[in-house]
Amino acid sequence: MGQPKMLLPWGKTTVLGHIVDVLQSAEIDDIVVVTGGERARVEESVADRRIRLTFNEDYANDNMLSSLQFGIIAQLPGTQAGLVCLGDQPQVQERSVQRVCEVFRQTQAQLVIPSYQMHRGHPWLVARALWNDLLEMESPQTPRDFLNAHAREIKYMEVDTPSVIQDLDTPDDYLKFKP
Repeated sequence: MGQPKMLLPWGKTTVLGHIVDVLQSAEIDDIVVVTGGERARVEESVADRRIRLTFNEDYANDNMLSSLQFGIIAQLPGTQAGLVCLGDQPQVQERSVQRVCEVFRQTQAQLVIPSYQMHRGHPWLVARALWNDLLEMESPQTPRDFLNAHAREIKYMEVDTPSVIQDLDTPDDYLKFKP
């Protein structure tokens, strides 16, 4: 992208600011933002929001796994599950977030993943019982490897919006989706 995706303008805020706003609108109480590159700028961009921050010191040497692990480590003791959101997916919708959480509350499934036309999406939810499995993983393993290993435990939640599978990987993506 040539610049930090999370800091790109998105409406009246930034990509990351919008994602946090959506999560808060969906009544997610404890939001942990895992930072890496451009740490100071990213943290400054969300300094006015009720969130917690943690820094992934290994961000440059790993895929998304280490950031996910840092997010898990930062969770509060009574947390039952973690919602895994991408920092470059401002298309995330409040109703999708709410439905993932609702399906977890209703089914107590270990993993709840939104699916659009048979494609896994985000945000997905992982119950505390599986956190150690994620924490024990090492690069070059990825979150996808984790999901594949736990495929039988996944409760898929069909959605009618492609927003769960859309993120910003290129300047064209940004131009196509930005409000």
